[in-house]
Amino acid sequence: MPGENKSVSPMKYLRDAIDTQVYVRLKDGSEFVGTLKMTDSTMNLILDDSIEVKDGKQVVAKIGKILIRGSMVQYISFTPDVAAGEALSK
Repeated sequence: MPGENKSVSPMKYLRDAIDTQVYVRLKDGSEFVGTLKMTDSTMNLILDDSIEVKDGKQVVAKIGKILIRGSMVQYISFTPDVAAGEALSK
């Protein structure tokens, strides 16, 4: 029907982002950038080649592969170069 709003599940965006780089901020303030390798229905994430960043600007640690529990995720950005641009350019 014209004018009908179709809602799209956030999980579709998350699944479509597999094998791309994402920025993840956790509820405790931790920030990570890495390649999304896997997710599930509870939004648990596996990132590869990940780094921990601070304030989206400074690299804190190179982590590698990390599992992030979905209940700890505050938000995910599919444009990590915007969210953590300075850290990624180093």
